[in-house]
Amino acid sequence: MDIAQLQAYGYFTLVLLLVVGLYGYIYHLYTKRKDADGIDYEKYSNMALHDDIDDTPVLSKSDDKEK
Repeated sequence: MDIAQLQAYGYFTLVLLLVVGLYGYIYHLYTKRKDADGIDYEKYSNMALHDDIDDTPVLSKSDDKEK
């Protein structure tokens, strides 16, 4: 077994670990959408696209303060 074959096995192993890590992270993001406060931040993802003055707000807030 020469150095080129060891490099090929190492490269394949590294790529495989990175792919598994990426899919694990994506799975984690989609299963844990809400943070500790219970806010779903996925609806904020379109704020950059829908930022005109006429667009509806992400969250509607009333002017009354909660007591």
